Amino acid sequence: MFAVPRPDHFTNHLHCCECAEHDETLRQADLETIGLKELGNAGGDPLCFCSDEGKRYLMPALIRLCLETMDGEFYLAQFLFHLMADGGGNSLFKSCSVAQREFLARVLGFVVLTWPAELEQSGCLEDLWQAMAIWGKA
Repeated sequence: MFAVPRPDHFTNHLHCCECAEHDETLRQADLETIGLKELGNAGGDPLCFCSDEGKRYLMPALIRLCLETMDGEFYLAQFLFHLMADGGGNSLFKSCSVAQREFLARVLGFVVLTWPAELEQSGCLEDLWQAMAIWGKA
């Protein structure tokens, strides 16, 4: 669903040193191995600087990371932050195809059905419902 070409750059790497650093972090990672080391710091999340093209490319890894950490370090909160940015008007939502939006809505539904207790404990349940409302409007 998200088999899109890898962008040459993930951020506006010429903007500043921070953008260049985040771009390099994302350029060095690959979809199979990128993890919490690169993405797990909410205060220094390179996805905050990442283009929509880069986020679409990384989407398989982001989904994998969410599912892998549901019983542990819990990446879902950061993932939801990006999915909910600016509500239904967020640029990532707008840049995705209808099929990609529907797929993400189904992934979120799977998470709700599979890990209800973890969602309740983490405090992410309300955010998850909000993200589902946005992405379910394919």
